[in-house]
Amino acid sequence: MSIYSAMLAGVTGLTANSSALAAISDNIANVNTVGYKRNANNFSTLVTSVSASSYSAGGVRSVTHQYNSQQGLLQSSNSSTDLAISGNGFFVTTQKPEDLTPTDARSFTRAGSFTVDKIGYLKNAAGLYLQGWPADSDGVITTDPSDITRLKSINVSSVGGAAEATTRMSVDANLKSSTPVSAAVAAMPAGAGAYIPATNNMTMYSSDPLTGVKPDFEIQVPLADSKGGARTMMVSFLKSSTPNIWYAEMHVVPAADVVTAAGVTPGLIRSGVVAFTQDGRLDETTVLPAGMTRMVDPADPNVTFGSSNAAAPGAGQVNWASGLGIDTQTVRIDLGAGAGGLTQYDSQSVVQAVTTNGTAFGNLTNIEINAQGDVTAIFDNGTTRRIAQVAIATFPNPDGLKSLNGNAYRVSLESGTYNFKQPGTGGAGFVAPASLESSTVDLSAEFTGLITTQRAYSASSKIITTADQMLEELINIKR
Repeated sequence: MSIYSAMLAGVTGLTANSSALAAISDNIANVNTVGYKRNANNFSTLVTSVSASSYSAGGVRSVTHQYNSQQGLLQSSNSSTDLAISGNGFFVTTQKPEDLTPTDARSFTRAGSFTVDKIGYLKNAAGLYLQGWPADSDGVITTDPSDITRLKSINVSSVGGAAEATTRMSVDANLKSSTPVSAAVAAMPAGAGAYIPATNNMTMYSSDPLTGVKPDFEIQVPLADSKGGARTMMVSFLKSSTPNIWYAEMHVVPAADVVTAAGVTPGLIRSGVVAFTQDGRLDETTVLPAGMTRMVDPADPNVTFGSSNAAAPGAGQVNWASGLGIDTQTVRIDLGAGAGGLTQYDSQSVVQAVTTNGTAFGNLTNIEINAQGDVTAIFDNGTTRRIAQVAIATFPNPDGLKSLNGNAYRVSLESGTYNFKQPGTGGAGFVAPASLESSTVDLSAEFTGLITTQRAYSASSKIITTADQMLEELINIKR
């Protein structure tokens, strides 16, 4: 009977609008929840029977839709570990930081209010731990989007007490091209006070008493040995009379920290020249004039310090002093691999940056995360070390993810499987450091929805009361 179908249609209206009210209530309650994505109820008709002589109401049904792909407003934060994603993707998280297996559930979230817990892991307000690809001892990160076991919970405190020897150094510095040729160079090859790499060099320089040759410019490079001790290497430069070529020496200060081969100036590691192109860039390919060799061979840029208990060094070798009791150490010298590398422009000779790995020297002062998701430790002596890279997960249909407590999601049949990516690649968004993503709730729209939902609910209840009155009239016919 059509009257009964009308009553049942009213019931479906009550149910659908109740569901809509629940979604709106969730939205309003989470208006200040970081990374929250609004829900909305979509209504569709139910049709049971239609004929020329009668009509049976079907009613309405509601389906809750999650707008997980909608970007929220990014707001700046005072914490360097607060993160947001500018674009598509989700942070990969777990419920425990350690001893993870491939069967442990991973959840995905846009809530990036991460703080450091008592053992150094990044954890958000819902207790979920941030996952990423860890860096090796050289700061190199190997990503494998197909292997979930390569993801680890990011720990930012473990580097504080680690003692790792320096294995790489690079510089960003400039040598002033108009530096005048010194008297020591002008007196070459055998004049009084002439620069002679083997017997009268920059490593020997001292002002009191005056010995050796004063360099035109020096770069100080901090090194960490195998025990975490702080060592210092100096790179000294002296402009030659040949355009675009400088004499260069690497030596350790104090010289007593190393043992050199017989006949070699104490502390001297390597000597030679560095060459530049006519536009001021480091030149590692041009054939040098006769009698000159590069201080750093591009084919073998490594400097090896033998251990303290090694046999006496031979020609071209150097050991750590026996009293230090430290291990063998190889350091790669990259003069052209910095942000600008070593240059020769006609501006002031200056060191912009010296970058080394190893964490033995200096105390951890800060953690910084860039747009590519690189998590970097900052030490109080200006050195840095990359710890990990944040992983971003993308989905074919992020709106199909299954909601969990804590503003997180799990994979569902509708969402499709996840794909792990580096931030900014393959459709994944960039990481916005020191930022948080606001909820996508628009209060004005939600309050308007409250009014229309309330009216629709009242109208549906009116259907039921009207149908009831009609049924009562039908029953009264018998009387």
